[in-house]
Amino acid sequence: MTPATWLAAGLATGLAADKKSADVTDWAARIGWLVGLALFVALVYWLMREGWKWRGTLQGDLPELPTSPDDPGPVKLSMTGRYHGSTTAGQWLDRIVAHGLGTRSRAELTLTDAGLDVVRPGAADFFVPTAALREARLDKGIAGKVLTEGGLLIVTWQHGDRLIDSGFRSDRAAEQHEWVTAINSMIKTTSTEGAER
Repeated sequence: MTPATWLAAGLATGLAADKKSADVTDWAARIGWLVGLALFVALVYWLMREGWKWRGTLQGDLPELPTSPDDPGPVKLSMTGRYHGSTTAGQWLDRIVAHGLGTRSRAELTLTDAGLDVVRPGAADFFVPTAALREARLDKGIAGKVLTEGGLLIVTWQHGDRLIDSGFRSDRAAEQHEWVTAINSMIKTTSTEGAER
């Protein structure tokens, strides 16, 4: 045997010794983990859903939402955008879910002398009479939605014995200032007329 063949035989033996079969995958353990994870996710989802329904039950004393009158009068302002939800006034994390107020959706707002009409495709529409309006302001957040300062139009209104903050975001954010001015001037006019009577 020559040194070259001796070296080649040694390398071949060394390479053969380094080769070993791949580890066998334990499919039963993997499937068990996946099933366990799926059950955990389903449990968390179910608990969140039950919590949402429970919150709606707790808010069952909230009266039915008013609907738009047949003749609301001429349109002062209109806006398209998103409805982000309603909370108890002053408590931006206390979401109200009764009567569909917790459902986020697209929204079309119309302001008339009669009040604020909120039309929500795919969710319950509602109407806020002028006498129920309390305040309009720009803010940065409402339950589950936080934007830059002044990014949300918040309308505070009275419904039954509860003050509610409803959050909207216009498709054209610059027009939200006009809404704040218009709603607050309507409130001042209404309160001045009430005081004169």
